[in-house]
Amino acid sequence: MNAAMENILTRRSVRAFEEKEIPREELEQIAKAAIYAPSGQNKQTWKITVVTDRTKIQALAKAVGEKLGREGYDMYSPQVLVIPSNDRDNHHSQDDNACAMENIMLAAHSFGIGSVWINQVRDVCDVQEVRAILRGWEIPDNHVIFGIAALGYAKTPVTQNPEKKGQIHFVD
Repeated sequence: MNAAMENILTRRSVRAFEEKEIPREELEQIAKAAIYAPSGQNKQTWKITVVTDRTKIQALAKAVGEKLGREGYDMYSPQVLVIPSNDRDNHHSQDDNACAMENIMLAAHSFGIGSVWINQVRDVCDVQEVRAILRGWEIPDNHVIFGIAALGYAKTPVTQNPEKKGQIHFVD
């Protein structure tokens, strides 16, 4: 099996992270992978925001948790958030960001960094308290967020699940 397929087939969501910093060079490569994702009509209207300040991550988690009525919500206490945001007027923005998220997670896995998709911000990114935080991170007001990649080194070894059950059908 080639390295790309090995990376795809062994990536798993990680929901418990070590207190260990991720090197800046690796974060730069992960963000670069995001902007190399496919985009509808090649519009590339996304912005990738990398948040390494744990206090700022906790502030966003708290604001999101309060708006969703989830006391103690912490986004799994990651070391880093990688946030693809996209122009709300681009009708491909959700699909484009999903492609960017996949690239982020695969790139992270290639460096031995765990990831999990955080989708709760999607529902509250335009709530005043949440938008104020995003604005402080220079995420434009006309951008929406469909998912955030929470990154960190896995606290425990990642186990491989049984083979996936999706169907594959060839039409010859």
